[in-house]
Amino acid sequence: MAKKEAIEATVTGNDQQVGFRAAVMKQAIEYNLAGSARNDANEIVHFTLQGDKKRIDSALATIREGTKRSSDINITTETATIDPALNAFTIVDWTSSSRNITNKYTLVFELRADDTPISPKDAKVEWHRILEETLDADDRKKLRPDD
Repeated sequence: MAKKEAIEATVTGNDQQVGFRAAVMKQAIEYNLAGSARNDANEIVHFTLQGDKKRIDSALATIREGTKRSSDINITTETATIDPALNAFTIVDWTSSSRNITNKYTLVFELRADDTPISPKDAKVEWHRILEETLDADDRKKLRPDD
């Protein structure tokens, strides 16, 4: 059986209004990891990931690369307590400056029962499904297929 772990992470650098929390969630979707991503009041991104240790390591490697618009990203992590009841990854108060989506949404990815990783392309499809199901009609019109 794969070794499970949980981590808490703090991100510094140019991580605001660059799709950073979305990038974290896409990695959670790809690797079927539970957790959350949020901005603190001081606009520092914090996220948690829980699941297979090797998958968390793979997700972190990609997250550390940042997004196309982020820069000077530094991520510090520490071990967290595993929550056996946690079965989703959530972004709290998601908005999109690039799409002019200012309504705050809670985006939720529920873990897949088969607990297998999927391709980045399939993770992006799942991300868009979550957006389509969560956003109101006016904000859905603002979505672009390239994110």
